[in-house]
Amino acid sequence: MGKWRGGVSLLFHHITFSSKSLLAPNPPFFFSPSSSIPKSRFFSFRAFSALPSRISIDTGEFGSGSLYFDRNYGFGPKEDEDSGKIPVKAYFLSTSINLKSIQAENLSNVVPATSRSSNYIALRYYDIPSQTTGFGLKRNLNCFRYVVVFQYGSAVLFNIEDDEVESYLDMVRRHASGLLPEMRKDDYAVKEKPLMREDMLGGADYIVLKTLDTDGVRIIGSVLGQSIALDYFVSQIDGMLEEFADINRRMEKTGTFTMDKKKLLQLVGKANSNLADVILKVGLFERSEIAWRDAKYAQIYEYLREEYEVTQRFGNLDFKLKFVEHNIHFLQEALQNRKSDFLEWCIIGLLTIENAISLYEIIRDTTAPPL
Repeated sequence: MGKWRGGVSLLFHHITFSSKSLLAPNPPFFFSPSSSIPKSRFFSFRAFSALPSRISIDTGEFGSGSLYFDRNYGFGPKEDEDSGKIPVKAYFLSTSINLKSIQAENLSNVVPATSRSSNYIALRYYDIPSQTTGFGLKRNLNCFRYVVVFQYGSAVLFNIEDDEVESYLDMVRRHASGLLPEMRKDDYAVKEKPLMREDMLGGADYIVLKTLDTDGVRIIGSVLGQSIALDYFVSQIDGMLEEFADINRRMEKTGTFTMDKKKLLQLVGKANSNLADVILKVGLFERSEIAWRDAKYAQIYEYLREEYEVTQRFGNLDFKLKFVEHNIHFLQEALQNRKSDFLEWCIIGLLTIENAISLYEIIRDTTAPPL
């Protein structure tokens, strides 16, 4: 019995000592890229869906070297949200660009094609390191600048700062026709995370990739180029809608309209050409061959199309075009009725003149003296 009581006392003492050691504060710990995470139950993390994606480990003892745990990236130092972003700028500057002449002028900078698509060309320029960029990322000798030019009028620039944009756009303008009086622009960014577990993650106005290669440049450039071009065509249709709205308001007040047939035919041609450009030139519904070959690029392609709501915006454009078509059909019928009324009045006038002449001849014959 004494041995049993002694064993219980010893076990109770051991449990008490262990609980006190667990409750005692541990000294601060630090990780470096070369150190490994201790293998213990305390550091055995599980990715619960209820937990946030980033768990802060931050105490006053850490000072400026605070760490965080990200279930996508692992342990690492806290960093600025804009740190390491590659700026991407999309422009729509003309209605047509001669890709062959651009290729001839920049033959040494052309990136070899990896697909059969012929409506764009990718150019790569060596990036000479100079100063820290606006995003806080100092460029190195391995960085490149990319310019993706599309035949329908878009140009997408990668890793080019604001003060250097015009020199690249001037190069594109030399081979463009139908330059727009007001160029359209959109900004985006790509962030590289080589140690990221996923192939791709989305962010606010940027996308996170393990690495940005030439096929990634092509995929991102294609979606951004289509999106900025779609903005232009939507604005064209909106202008037509405003014009028809003015006509309808005048008809509401006066009961008639003053548009001639030539102007109406011009509107018909403009609506049809805009729809044809969106479908044929921009290739809004053509499947990317790069995305078709590799699921990684397919994921990027689908994410960006969803992010920019390309399908929904085309649906809105198609609805507006149908409204324009309805108005054109109505005005065509009104012009046709106006022309029919004019022809009917002409026929009535001619019949009246013919009857008057016949009546005159009858009266003349009856009043003439017999021979």
